Order: sequence, then C-alpha cells, then structure tokens
Amino acid sequence: MATPDRGPDWTARERPPGGPPRVIIIGAGIAGLATGCYAQMSGMETRIFEKHVLPGGCCTAWSRDGYLFDYCIDWLIGTAPGEGGHQVWRELGALDGKSVTEFDVFNRVVDEHGRAVTFYTDPDRLERHLLETSPADAPLIRSFCKDFRRFAALDLPWEVTPPPLRTAAQRLRTACAVLPAFRLFWRTATTPMRGFADRFQDPLLRRALPNMFLQEPAGFPLLPYLYTLAAAHNGNAGFPQGGSLGLARSVEERYTSLGGVVGYRRRVERILVEDGRAVGVRLRDGSTHYADHVVSACDGPTTVDRLLEGRWTSPTADRLYHELLDRPGNVYPAAVSVFVGVDGPLPPGEAHSTTYLLTPEEGARLPGALQDSLVVQLRSRYGDGFAPAGKSILHCMYFSDHASWKALRAADRRAYRARKQEVADFVREFLERTHPGLAGRIDLLTVASPVTTERFTGNTYGSILAWQAFSDAEDAANRLVAKDRMRLPGLRCFSMAGQWVGMGGLIRAATSGRFAVQYLCRELGLEFRAWPSDNQEPWHPGKWGRVPRLDRVDPGAVQTTVGATE
Repeated sequence: MATPDRGPDWTARERPPGGPPRVIIIGAGIAGLATGCYAQMSGMETRIFEKHVLPGGCCTAWSRDGYLFDYCIDWLIGTAPGEGGHQVWRELGALDGKSVTEFDVFNRVVDEHGRAVTFYTDPDRLERHLLETSPADAPLIRSFCKDFRRFAALDLPWEVTPPPLRTAAQRLRTACAVLPAFRLFWRTATTPMRGFADRFQDPLLRRALPNMFLQEPAGFPLLPYLYTLAAAHNGNAGFPQGGSLGLARSVEERYTSLGGVVGYRRRVERILVEDGRAVGVRLRDGSTHYADHVVSACDGPTTVDRLLEGRWTSPTADRLYHELLDRPGNVYPAAVSVFVGVDGPLPPGEAHSTTYLLTPEEGARLPGALQDSLVVQLRSRYGDGFAPAGKSILHCMYFSDHASWKALRAADRRAYRARKQEVADFVREFLERTHPGLAGRIDLLTVASPVTTERFTGNTYGSILAWQAFSDAEDAANRLVAKDRMRLPGLRCFSMAGQWVGMGGLIRAATSGRFAVQYLCRELGLEFRAWPSDNQEPWHPGKWGRVPRLDRVDPGAVQTTVGATE
C-alpha cells in the first residue's frame, strides 16, 4: 500500500537560495506524472499530490480475489517504434521492458440473429471479408478500404511541441506530411460515419461500421476510424504488457527515478493564490505547501470551480467548463463496466473484443444504456497477470448516462445496489446464451457504474475520455492549449494539463504534460530537456507488489462486488 511521501519540506514559503524552481502538481494521472517527468528532466524540483493510493487516474486497475480489473486501455496509440506518440512513451518509460500484444482483429460486431462482421486490421483481408458479407455494397467497401490503405501509408509526425513554440522546420515537416493527403483528411473529416454507413444496403454493415470503436461515438466522422485502423495495421495501437496500471506504474517509476516525489492519500482542497499568483496548495489534512508554480492535472471543472473557488477563469475556460459541459455530444459518455471472473479457459477461437447488437427490449434491460449494444472483451487474451492460474476474466461494458445513477445513489443506496444487480443478472444471462455453460463457471462478478468512476477518479460525470473529438468543445480546447498556453489569464504561476485541457486519450494526456513544461521552461528561461528512458528491466506480473483492494483502502470509492456492502 502506498504511504505519504517523505520528500523535502515545502511548508516554508521561500525555497533555499539558488535552488531549482519548485513545481507542485495536482494529480498523479498520466498527465500529472508526465508533467513531473518533463519538469524533472528540465531541471525543476517537483512533487505530486494524489488523493488516492494508486497512480494513473482513469488509467488504473484494482484487484479482488486474485483478479485484476483493468478497464482503461483497449488500444494504445504510440506502441510502434518510429510511429506517432512512441517518442513520448519512450521518454516517460511507459513501455520499458514490455512486450506489446497486437491483434489481427480490431473488433467484431454480431447482430441479434447471430450474423457477424469482423474488422480485420489488414485492409486486404478486411476488403475480402466485407465483400463476402455484402457483394451488393462492393463500391462502398472498396472505397473504404482504399482510404484505409492510404492512411496506413502515411507517415504522420506526432506533434511533441505546442503550436506557438514550433520552429519553422517543425512546421515545414508537418506541412510536408499533411499537404499531400489534405483532400483525404478533409473528405474523411467532413463525412459522418453514420451517414456513410447508412448508404450500405446490408443492414448488418449499416449498424456494424459505427460500432467499430466498440460502441458508437456520437457525431464521429470517418477520419478517426480510418486513422485508428491504420495505426493498428502498423502496430501502433497495441496493448502494452501490464495494461493500464502497468503503464501508470512504469511512468511513476520513471518519475521517481528522476527525483520526483508522489504523495498518495494527499487530497488538495485549495490552490493558494496571493496577489494574482498561485503560491501553493492546502491539503485536506490542513497542511500548506508552497512552490514557484502550480500545475493542476486533474478534472477541469474541479480545478476552476473548487480548487480555485471560481475566482479565476477565462472566456475559454468558461465556455469549456460551463457553457459546453452540459451540451449533448461534447463530453465523452460514461460507461458501466462489468468484470466477470471465470473458472477455466475462455471460449476458443473467438475475437478478443466483440460488440453484440441488442434488440430494443434487451437494451431496455440495461440500466441507463445509451445504445442497444453490449461489448464483451476477453481480457485474459490481452496479456498475462489479469486472472489467477487456471482462471480467466472478461470485461463487459456499455455507454450509460450518469445522471440517473447519481440521483439514485444519492436518494437510495439500496435501490442503487439493486440497479447494479440488474446489470449483473443481465450479463450473467447474456453470457450463458452466447457462451453456453459459461454462467456455471462464473466465480466472481463485479459491477462499476458511472458514479464509481466519478468518485474514484474525480472526472466530471464519470467520463473517462473528457471532451469528445469533433465536437463544439474541440475548438475551445485547442484554443486553451495554443492561444491561452494552458493558463488562466490574470493568474500567474499556474498551468493546467490533462484530458480536460488537451482532449481525450492517453497519448494526448501525456503530451499535454510535455506541452505544459515546454511553456513553463520558456517562461522561466530554462532549456526544455527530454530523453528516452534506458530502463530495460523486464516487466512481469507482480513487479510492484500486490494491487490493493481499493474498497478496503477507501470504502465506497471504487467498484464493489454485486451483493456486497459498499
């Protein structure tokens, strides 16, 4: 179990003369850890305050009865050397000593009648399969797979420097990579996936294409589907050994090896501001800690409305965290997650990830469901260490509203637990129908609601990915990064980082930490420095000891087994 940090005393207002700049970082999620790594490499002294006992924020896992419940990473952009984002992960040590699992299937979609379509990561194999599924849709299938091949052939740089700080050479490099494919980007970015799919004659393909990303993200165009398929084809969207918590632990290890200090169970209550300057933080235990700069790498609305008490904001922040926050389609939906521990092996020959399309009647049985579908992932196929010897684990999930779960838990805890039991009963029955005999081998079943995610991670509405791309929020978030430089005008010595600033996705969260430190280095007159980790110690399950059973550490803060008392 993590213990409070033993770092140097920062309760004094003034740092020793000649000492390095001190930076306090709020939150040990991927963005906070990345901020700490880059600040340490650039000659600053940092410490991170984290309210919980594990790093990673949403990129985490928890344990029960020998099972590890890993729900964040489905695929990780940046796993292929030389491809987009890999430089950032190497600098953060995220992939040190790890193998990467690559799948030849991105996702499989099955309708209510048992018809299935498989989205292979090889464009030739995918084209043959789709043509066999629906010869009548040959022109659209060939067009889609042609674009898939074009994306796979592109060599797109991942931008590791924020727009205002890019050199002429960096801008030229990007232009040379993007301009030849400008029409491809423009056309696929302005073609809604739903509109494209509706042109297909085959009813399965019409429904399956938008669910390629497990469940259908509202309003997405063709571009992200093609980009991600191409990344998977190029080995750049694999699953890293150790999963979500393994990734977070590796970045934490990189941070502490650079001299950084993480304080767990140290919840920040206020950001201290004097004369328009952030000077430190006050923790829940009443202690105050001072620094030259404060970076908030936690939930955006929490930062502005609670930690800063609504006293410091900006037109862009107001638009993001107030005007757009409750507008449909701007925040990525929350999800209900169900982990199922199974005695024995998983069904042979099945895809690692399958989206099952449900009838409206079935969908109505899933509390809070936003879509008539259920995703079933065979998580034991993703890597080792997720289940005890001789056992396996599945992860079932669906997009869900947050408000009904929140209201129910506040009004009636017993009814809230009964609602989770409804989910458990449905999943058990569904798995028995799709995999006869499986229900009898279930020895553990755990349900996590959107409220669970919100309480454990602090993310507003339980959203794992924060702002949804291609929404009204994207332009505002880009402005916050490029125009406002991740700052709130009028408040000096303060920055923000993370998905609620630089959009969703782990690679974006990590890159936002890099951006924040690059801006800070420019302000302080320091040279920004970064280099790859050279840690080659092989990763293995249990490298960092046992994962705590978090409901024992912080009762009610995380998922509970159905039927257990919160």
